[in-house]
Amino acid sequence: MASELQRRAELVEATVHEIGEAGSLNVTVSRIAKRAGVSSALAFHYFGDKDRLFLAAMRHILTIYSAEVRGALITATTPRQRVEALIRASFGTTNFRRDVIAAWLNFYVLAQSSAPARRLLSVYHRRLQSNLTHDLRPLIGDRAPGVAERIGGLIDGLYLRSAITPDALDGRAAAEQVLVMLDHEIGTIGDAK
Repeated sequence: MASELQRRAELVEATVHEIGEAGSLNVTVSRIAKRAGVSSALAFHYFGDKDRLFLAAMRHILTIYSAEVRGALITATTPRQRVEALIRASFGTTNFRRDVIAAWLNFYVLAQSSAPARRLLSVYHRRLQSNLTHDLRPLIGDRAPGVAERIGGLIDGLYLRSAITPDALDGRAAAEQVLVMLDHEIGTIGDAK
């Protein structure tokens, strides 16, 4: 018999898949529960409502993203390599999937009307900004926060664009676009650092 933790994880995964298929939050808890192989009542018992279930799904996505970033940073030895690793991890195959991209788009929409979603999105933005600024500062000094803001905006923008035109870019091509922008911003500075 499945544990509560396993059932919660199945509901979270089912939420991401259902939102990906629908392309919106216009999915029912019943449909999510059916995909997860549990009752709607159990889904409501664990999460309370669809918004909380969706926020749990986004926390799960952010946890995976964070683990992929940490893994990518392990092999990076210079500040520039760390920035590049963070950019590539942002578009890794686990994160840059159609269903995850759809979840991100809907997360932005929900953040406009939901304080918990807005707080969670703000945490993501602050961490991305902080990580980029930290590794850009040794390369470009006081320009680091502005460049980090532009890189973060481009990463988010490519996700949102991919939600609308899913076949326009794969993760590698999206990462390359951000890396080209990084080169324009800082040039070859830091290649040897």
